[in-house]
Amino acid sequence: MLHLPHQSLKPAAVPPQRVPAREDDAGPWHAEAVCRRDEAGLFFAPSKEPTAARLAREEAAKRVCARCPVMVDCREHALLQPEPYGVWGGLTAAERRVVLARRRRREVELKQTPSAPDRLTA
Repeated sequence: MLHLPHQSLKPAAVPPQRVPAREDDAGPWHAEAVCRRDEAGLFFAPSKEPTAARLAREEAAKRVCARCPVMVDCREHALLQPEPYGVWGGLTAAERRVVLARRRRREVELKQTPSAPDRLTA
């Protein structure tokens, strides 16, 4: 899902713009994004959206993402920003938080793991 950098408050009825202000804001991948042709409201929650409606909307957005040729690039963009709202690269904001937490844990584990002994020096 494309938009300008998010505001500090969650968007209400009107989602943020989906196209970056400059090419380098999101990289060249955004021109091929399938979501550019879809309703922006599908990717961002209206205020006080009922749970059932949210889940249905998110699943519909994920179906759009599933057919997108730049889904992985979009997902990485959202993880690197990090984007706190909306469906990006087939992941909800909550799912992206899980991915980021796993990445952080993995980085910590890798730093704590002693390196294998160098067998060439024996």
